[in-house]
Amino acid sequence: MALTVGASRLGLAALRRLPVESRPLVRPGTVRAGILHLGLSAFHRAHQAVYTEAALAVAGGDWAIVGVAPRSTAVADALRAQDALFSVTSLSPDGCHTRVVGALAEIRHAASDPVAVVTLLAAPSIRVVTLTVTEKAYHLDPATGRFRPDAAVVADLRADRPPGTVPGLLVRGLLARAAADSGPLALVSCDNLPANGHRLRGLVEQALAFARVPSAALDWVGRNVTFPGTMVDRIVPASTPATVADAARALGVTDLAAVAAEPYRQWVIEDDFPAGRPAWERAGAVLATDAGPWERLKLRTLNGVHSAAAYLGALAGRETIADALAVPHLSTVLRRLVAQDVAASFTPPDEVSVIDYGDQVLDRFANPAIRYQTRQVAGDGSQKLPQRVLHTIADLRSAGAPARWATLVVAAWMRYVRGRADDGTELPLDDPLADRIRALLVDRPDTPTGVAEALFGLTEVFPPDLAEDDEVRAAVIGWLTELDRYGVSGTLARAA
Repeated sequence: MALTVGASRLGLAALRRLPVESRPLVRPGTVRAGILHLGLSAFHRAHQAVYTEAALAVAGGDWAIVGVAPRSTAVADALRAQDALFSVTSLSPDGCHTRVVGALAEIRHAASDPVAVVTLLAAPSIRVVTLTVTEKAYHLDPATGRFRPDAAVVADLRADRPPGTVPGLLVRGLLARAAADSGPLALVSCDNLPANGHRLRGLVEQALAFARVPSAALDWVGRNVTFPGTMVDRIVPASTPATVADAARALGVTDLAAVAAEPYRQWVIEDDFPAGRPAWERAGAVLATDAGPWERLKLRTLNGVHSAAAYLGALAGRETIADALAVPHLSTVLRRLVAQDVAASFTPPDEVSVIDYGDQVLDRFANPAIRYQTRQVAGDGSQKLPQRVLHTIADLRSAGAPARWATLVVAAWMRYVRGRADDGTELPLDDPLADRIRALLVDRPDTPTGVAEALFGLTEVFPPDLAEDDEVRAAVIGWLTELDRYGVSGTLARAA
């Protein structure tokens, strides 16, 4: 992205020129690092970094963040050139507010210097490691949670080479930490995974076993490492040139690491940190003994509805989630999905109404300032569908109940991966299982029954009890038939 807006670049030298209300709460370089974060995503910068800076400003502590980009250099290079500073613009229908965040103390790039990242993971000063690396980086089967290493992970764990994958970095770092006896550590997944703390523990334990590490190292990890579960929530669309331009207008300098997000944010954290943590509760986070009910609320209601709007909206030719909600009857159908399927599938946190939460979610999605692309949300569907939609269906079926609206979401995903919108426009299949999906579809007739039969054979996504459920199969084929015959608009009109 070229420097096109602003007379100068964001950095320490530019701080005094910023509007007072836009300056960071913590000045970089004044707080020592205690957190290492894997994944310099826009979401991390608009969520955990914001909470951490606010906690530091209120309660202090050596809890600045070392940000690690696993592969891409673009964000890491931009942040290094800006003294680890970046801005977050809160997008509201009533206006925007931009503020620079100073929570990052240092920037690292794992692919070019993995040894440095392993060294940091073993450093006594690092007491918390957080992750936002997306579902596929865990190399876990989305249906079963079992470790599924590819060739790169196998080489990281079995060969004598610097690690290049997330499992490889974690295993090497923990082995180095155990060898140095560098003190306890909390590994904290902030990704949208069911039971994300449990899943991260499973990944680490299975990867250590796969790597055939000494029993003494396994024992050390078991005694010294915890895996708090979390629920994270803030809508953060991908940054665009418009994001950079908006930040430059607000700040008077150019920020090539700028992010934008909705005003709302939430973080629920299981309080299990053996070496301490920032005072995140002072920044608005919720500390809990069990994040599970909050996680299910968010994954099934917010993320499930997000995916539903993305697939149906993209098929209807709508560019953004807010545009998709303008499709006649879609909001009505999504409210029924929440009220009749999601709310009946699990027990929410105390004093929380799933239906009210769903209404709040739809209001947030309708924010016209958040231009979240339907195709972006639709990506990696094979990794997202189980926890966002299939767990709802499985729990309903276990209780003997139908899953009418949730099966519509499955049918919309199946139609989406066929690659054509209702008007014939080509749709991208951006998915780690794209080749497998295409191969399954080639071997079956391009009919609703043929497509459903093929994709229910995707064992990495659909567990056998769900794939073989005659009622679920019939419902999905019925919705696919409607979508083929009437398109999204006609199907929703008939269903509403």
